[in-house]
Amino acid sequence: MNITKEKVLEALSYVEDPDLKKDLVTLNMIEDIVIDGKHVSFSVVLTTPACPLKSMIERACINAIIHYIDKDADVKVNMTSRVTSRRQDKQSLLPGVKNIIAVASGKGGVGKSTVAVNLAVSLARTGAKVGIIDADIYGPSVPIMFGLENERLAVSEADGRSAMIPFEKYGVKILSIGFMVARDQAIVWRGPMASKALQQLFSDSLWGELDYLLIDLPPGTGDIHLTLVQSVPVTGAIVVSTPQEVALADARKAIAMFRMPAINVPVLGLVENMAFFIPAELPENKYYIFGKEGCKKLAAELDIPLLGQIPLVQSIREGGDEGRPAVIGNDSPSASAFMELAANAAQQVAIRNATMEATKKVEIIK
Repeated sequence: MNITKEKVLEALSYVEDPDLKKDLVTLNMIEDIVIDGKHVSFSVVLTTPACPLKSMIERACINAIIHYIDKDADVKVNMTSRVTSRRQDKQSLLPGVKNIIAVASGKGGVGKSTVAVNLAVSLARTGAKVGIIDADIYGPSVPIMFGLENERLAVSEADGRSAMIPFEKYGVKILSIGFMVARDQAIVWRGPMASKALQQLFSDSLWGELDYLLIDLPPGTGDIHLTLVQSVPVTGAIVVSTPQEVALADARKAIAMFRMPAINVPVLGLVENMAFFIPAELPENKYYIFGKEGCKKLAAELDIPLLGQIPLVQSIREGGDEGRPAVIGNDSPSASAFMELAANAAQQVAIRNATMEATKKVEIIK
């Protein structure tokens, strides 16, 4: 039987993307088909390099060609990716950024910045172009977690305009108000000043092309959160909490804020940080110090995904203090948990872009 491009596309039309619930041909995910006798090669363009189902989709494609066309076919699949975006704005701010993701928490002390930093680095390790803005204006900690606390911003002059140049480390572009003030200098600003500072991190910076820009928000629900959704179209929000009831009560409020009709930002999922303690000398043991699976139960109750459960281990704290995120060069349970979080978060962004209305900034909040 002669193998043709038409037969290849017909066979691959039986392979469905498990997340998007449509076949790969309909989704225009098949490219670069090359046929030489029984040798068949083509590319599958996924919606993110962090796709957790990459291997399963690849096997399904090979099996489809062998089953529907020729059992002796030699099939090679190039698994590549092109991150999707659903921005619906004039893109005057952050024009090269495909997805803007808010990382929030209802209260302080739950490890939101630690999660945001390790999520950014994990996404970058999959091959995505990633940036992070430290929007915690009053307590910026991202510079410390990247080992950049003594750095000061460089500025580029072009067309009579000054623009901040983000630092880049571990494959992530980074900006923070912490780069503009001394380590021991307190930032005593009223809300409007803090909001203006955040807007400048958007408008007066050279971000270039990014697949994901993470915004590490301050705890709670306030001016900075409203400034964010009014300034740029936010793809979705990730909420971080510990499993204890006190933290979960505030996580509910953070989720409720994003779900307000006037804001209407999709909640991509919940992250349970400090989910359990794993002692270094007993890595198989888990101790639920702050309660067991509180975020998992809340996620099920509110019908949102649980993106990950991050253990409470000393290496995560040490990595944050030393400027070396825990996910870097580490095969520990914590590194695996962050990589799984990145895959799940990217998966939810792809689903959101395929199934929900386009992203747009909030024009008026009353």
